[in-house]
Amino acid sequence: MKKGKSKDLRNRSYDDKKYSLKEALNLIKTGDHIFIGSACGEPQYLVKGLVEKADHLADNEILHVHTLGVAPYAEPRYSDRFRLNAFFVGINTRQAVAEGRADYTPVFLSQLPKLISSGMVSIDVALIQVTPPDEYGFCSLGVSVEITKTAAENAKLVIAQVNRQMPRVLGDSFVHINNIDVVVEYDEPILECPRHEKDIVSERIAKHVSELVDDDSTLQIGIGSIPDSVLDALINKKDLGIHTELLTEGVVDLVEEGVVTCAKKTINRGKIIASFAMGTRRLYEFIDNNPMVEFYESDYVNNPVVISQHKKMVAINQALEIDLT
Repeated sequence: MKKGKSKDLRNRSYDDKKYSLKEALNLIKTGDHIFIGSACGEPQYLVKGLVEKADHLADNEILHVHTLGVAPYAEPRYSDRFRLNAFFVGINTRQAVAEGRADYTPVFLSQLPKLISSGMVSIDVALIQVTPPDEYGFCSLGVSVEITKTAAENAKLVIAQVNRQMPRVLGDSFVHINNIDVVVEYDEPILECPRHEKDIVSERIAKHVSELVDDDSTLQIGIGSIPDSVLDALINKKDLGIHTELLTEGVVDLVEEGVVTCAKKTINRGKIIASFAMGTRRLYEFIDNNPMVEFYESDYVNNPVVISQHKKMVAINQALEIDLT
């Protein structure tokens, strides 16, 4: 238990931890550093309530990696209430960072868990989204583990949106109900990120890239139309493996076609290893209780020492821009 956490809140039954949205967010104080669960795992209901409470807050720092929600806390009208500090600048927060209303902290994802656990990145409140607890009291973080687990383990106050639509993902994705202070039960669809539309340029690039990928390779796949197109172009490969921070829907196609087996991986043989998932309901149904899929924190998945143990490791990513000067 992190120093400063409330033992009174922790040492209660699940039913006693159930709060209304308003009751839960009233525990957040002016000046608190607030972590919000990442990407498709963002607890939308909690974020909506947080913004509605903005008039009663001030000088609160918002921390997150990547958001797919509307990120209203980054809007100009909330500039005296919330200050966003993003570890990854997405579409929804890019303008705020460019205009100086939000901050970007460049950092390797593999380093973030240690920065949080050491206290260099301070978190007072963690807003997370989880599955209902199983018979042993464990909740899965589902589609987003990356740094969310470490944030929950080190926050002074953990408020969890328990959502029955969150897939139960295996691996190191679990948080015990004893380590959650407050539960807000609210079911809603998990955020989705449909595959990018194909275009002729991406398909031509993908054809060339696919020729560089040997059978038995282990892949790291980024986000964008080019990585998506490359996955489509790998349909005739054999025994590919996956070790990637981001798991996307194209991998499901390759598993179903027998292309991705993970049978020749050097470590974690037979397992798809990832840190978070972004896709549609089809991807979420695929990873739900699937023994082939395991999610771990970014200090493992993104660790160069771990990555270097893979033979034929291939990273496929897409750049926003390149400076050729």
